[in-house]
Amino acid sequence: MSHAETLPVAAPGLNAILFGLSGCLVDFGARARQQSAALPEHAETTPGALESLQSLQRQHIPCAWIDDLPAAIAGPLSAALPAWIKPAQHSATINPWPAPNACWQALMDLNVGTLDGCVLVSGEPRLLQSGLNAGLWTIGLASCGSLCGLAPGEWQALSQKEREQLRGKATMQLFGLGVHSVIDHLGELETCLADISLRRLKGEKP
Repeated sequence: MSHAETLPVAAPGLNAILFGLSGCLVDFGARARQQSAALPEHAETTPGALESLQSLQRQHIPCAWIDDLPAAIAGPLSAALPAWIKPAQHSATINPWPAPNACWQALMDLNVGTLDGCVLVSGEPRLLQSGLNAGLWTIGLASCGSLCGLAPGEWQALSQKEREQLRGKATMQLFGLGVHSVIDHLGELETCLADISLRRLKGEKP
């Protein structure tokens, strides 16, 4: 190897990923939150959710999900998720969102020893604010979260222009909160996490 050549520097790995439940992993449009009930179709996983979880499991990156819905709703919603991803054990009535406690408790449950390299992914603005208050990297979901609030069929029935308008409005609201990245749904998560790793490599902090 010549002196002019340099070895590539590996991007720093991520330590943990926290997910919202409704409007993120399942329940496209966060409709259970609107209706205060969990119907069977609400438990369907969102685009890219299972693939993202499988990828993170292969990389041995700890994951958990967070939601402040009652257990009677959150339990049925999470039925389609892999058994290994567990809910964060935090009472929604004690230090509720946007307090950071739920995020910190989830990381403690995962035995994560540092906030560095920890990411929260959600389509719920109050949970994203909680993640920001906790000092985490945050990724907002534009189309499948509560800001658009549409069922999958309703979303697909829109024209391309209508989808772009709703997506753009939601994206602006999420960036207005201060989130670090915004993607459409979890099908785009892998690329987004790689971007966050590169930003960390350059010294950026959440």
